[in-house]
Amino acid sequence: MSPNGTHTPDADYVTPEDEHLLAAYAALVTGRRINDQCNALVRQGRLAVYPSSNGQEACQVAAALAIASSDWLFPTYRDSVAVIGRGVPAEDAMTLLRGDWHSGYDPCKYRVAPQATPLATQLLHAVGFAHAAKLRGEDTVVLAMCGDGATSEGDFHEAMNFAAVFKLAVVFFVQNNEFAISVPLARQTAAPSLAHKAIGYGMPGQRVDGNDVAALLAVLGEAVDRARGGDGPSLIEAHTYRMLAHTNADDDSRYREPEAVQEWEPQDPLVRLSKLLRDRSILTDSLEDKFAASANELSATLRQVMHAEPKVDPEELFTHVFAERPESLETQWNFLRDEIERTEEDS
Repeated sequence: MSPNGTHTPDADYVTPEDEHLLAAYAALVTGRRINDQCNALVRQGRLAVYPSSNGQEACQVAAALAIASSDWLFPTYRDSVAVIGRGVPAEDAMTLLRGDWHSGYDPCKYRVAPQATPLATQLLHAVGFAHAAKLRGEDTVVLAMCGDGATSEGDFHEAMNFAAVFKLAVVFFVQNNEFAISVPLARQTAAPSLAHKAIGYGMPGQRVDGNDVAALLAVLGEAVDRARGGDGPSLIEAHTYRMLAHTNADDDSRYREPEAVQEWEPQDPLVRLSKLLRDRSILTDSLEDKFAASANELSATLRQVMHAEPKVDPEELFTHVFAERPESLETQWNFLRDEIERTEEDS
């Protein structure tokens, strides 16, 4: 799709069906609402941090929709919308970013690995998971997400090489939003594109418009089918843009000009798909209202849960460190417990 919503058929990729695009649009509306709500929760002190995917929602939605329910998603810290798109309740997805636990959902139930905050570490986990699935004879495709900054990490290259050598069913999905926090892509690689890196590992690489959800669904769908068919891994680079700062702790005015951000506003994936569906008379006002109401309902539930004070058990700090708690840790817990009891008596 062009920025004005005009569809151009592609000779190599099948255009997604209208109902799939409509479902993607509904997910885009929800994703944007999630991003807006979480940014507000940060300002209200209810989230410790939130890496927004505002402007990148097409990548998030396509990642969730391109794989089957039996497949696995390995997300990054910025992929909350994709995690929620796989069925994880929004309030559970925010547990990590609230600082309560490392993850607030059961990975096996949703087939979504815990969100990874270190760069590229989840790629090795994804490849190992795919290798185990192959040894077990399972029909599982693993979609491993990362950003352009992760391609500068050694883990990225190790994962790519291992997946290619063992011909594993992995799709490496790189969201190139042009900055690794404040480091522009030009300072990370001299390659013509990140997709070119696939050549050195013996796998196909494809670069796609990361704000075009139709193109993303088509390209990711082809890579997933290829992996499921036993033809090995692929690298997909989605060129998109991070419309907001890296996180609420980042001042993006120090490394990019407002004019550069404004240039990307006409590329908004939400507006782009809306124009296409409106022109085809598929998206109506009543459907638009329905999608918005659903997104607002999810947002209200998230807001209600996040505003409730969590009940915490201080002993959990010591419970899951060792299978059997050593004496040194037991001493620390006893000290903390005494402090808590004295504080409660004084109050």
